[in-house]
Amino acid sequence: MLPTRHLLEFLLTVYVVILIPGPSVLFIVSRGIALGRRAALGTVLGNSSGFTVQLVCFSLGLGAIIASSDTVFVTLKLTGAAYLVFLGVRNIRDRRALAGLLGVREGAPKPFATIVRQGFVVGVTNPKGFLIFTAILPQFIDRSSGHATAQLLTLGAITVGLAMLSDGLWGLGAGTARAWLGRSPKRLERLSATGGVMLVGLGVGLAVTGRQP
Repeated sequence: MLPTRHLLEFLLTVYVVILIPGPSVLFIVSRGIALGRRAALGTVLGNSSGFTVQLVCFSLGLGAIIASSDTVFVTLKLTGAAYLVFLGVRNIRDRRALAGLLGVREGAPKPFATIVRQGFVVGVTNPKGFLIFTAILPQFIDRSSGHATAQLLTLGAITVGLAMLSDGLWGLGAGTARAWLGRSPKRLERLSATGGVMLVGLGVGLAVTGRQP
């Protein structure tokens, strides 16, 4: 079941959150720089699988609660907003360290299964996924239509698809421009800092946004 009244707003909100460089994006970019496009795309595959596991767990566990409890919804939303701001500030503060982690030289080839498994671990533990599924998606659930869990799963599946597309583009771009990115840590610092500023802005916006009726 797909709630359509705020579908465009949902797509724009989720895509902006996904597009901002976070743990998964940074890891995918690092794989692309170090190991090339094939490794980056393998990381995307594993990351998307982990993201899907998050979706199923949260949808099955939270659907009924979110549908009936405004208190739970507000708590999740404010917690998510605060954590978005925290992640943003940390991205800005640690931009040089993050650039150092990404600025790696070309590494030896790794088995494709190992690359996928490492991507899965990053995806299933990615805090951005927790935020999307607990603090953002519930705002677009139409409680009057019922089937909250089905709505969460449907919107979540769209989110996973968007994330896979966006991450794939990041991976291809990093693998293609690996030499250019690796030569300048400043470029990676700017990437991290820009993502941090956007995370802070989204966190503030999430905190002041009301629940969809």
